[in-house]
Amino acid sequence: MQNILVQIAENIATITINRPEKLNALNNQTIEELGAAIADLSQNEAVRGVIITGAGEKAFVAGADIMELAACGGSQAQALARKGQALVFDAIENLNKPVIAAVNGFALGGGCELAMACHLRIATQNAKFGQPEVNLGTIPGYGGTQRLAQLIGKAKALELLMTADMVDATQALQLGLINHIADTHAELMQKCTEILLKISTKAPTAIAQIIRSVNSGYQTQGYQTEIEAFGTCAQTQDFVEGTTAFLQKRKAQFTGK
Repeated sequence: MQNILVQIAENIATITINRPEKLNALNNQTIEELGAAIADLSQNEAVRGVIITGAGEKAFVAGADIMELAACGGSQAQALARKGQALVFDAIENLNKPVIAAVNGFALGGGCELAMACHLRIATQNAKFGQPEVNLGTIPGYGGTQRLAQLIGKAKALELLMTADMVDATQALQLGLINHIADTHAELMQKCTEILLKISTKAPTAIAQIIRSVNSGYQTQGYQTEIEAFGTCAQTQDFVEGTTAFLQKRKAQFTGK
């Protein structure tokens, strides 16, 4: 593993996305490493819970790797979204043990989607959440259109998805996007550990079936629609303009083509 760290203590595994110089952005290699780690932990009976966090205090995950994304065409974008969903986001959501996102700083784009795939979310005061993909001429590709609406409701989700506005930790708590706020990074990790240790005293089969049963109520064709729409956006001139403008640090000029 080059981009993530995995530590196990007190029956709790902590996965740290370790690209602080890139604000822990999700590139293809990081997605593959996360997928491998989740698959391994799902089979480790000694692990009763998982924490996912980001290295440093600036970002949980600031988004996808835009340079990598900008090189994708329509079919490549669909394949990227489908692969990421299966390997990581769906795998986390359907894991048979609880997963908590310890959000320290920015959770934007793929980072917000990663946090939402976890069963619980706890954030520090400086955390910021958002789905800014529309600024790039595209949409979330890792379940963001689905999970955001499930967590905070359709109307507010549509507003955040279409405006690309960010919300802070206090707003996220009010919206139901997160479960708790921690004042410091140490308190953040302590709170995550406390919750998982409490859950670990319960029957593992019952916990696994709670996760499975709750998830079953939200299983729709929406995820496939999102993957196809992500690919459609990647074929537009606006996508080229949006990603190019981002990399050139200028405002994009969209034409609807």
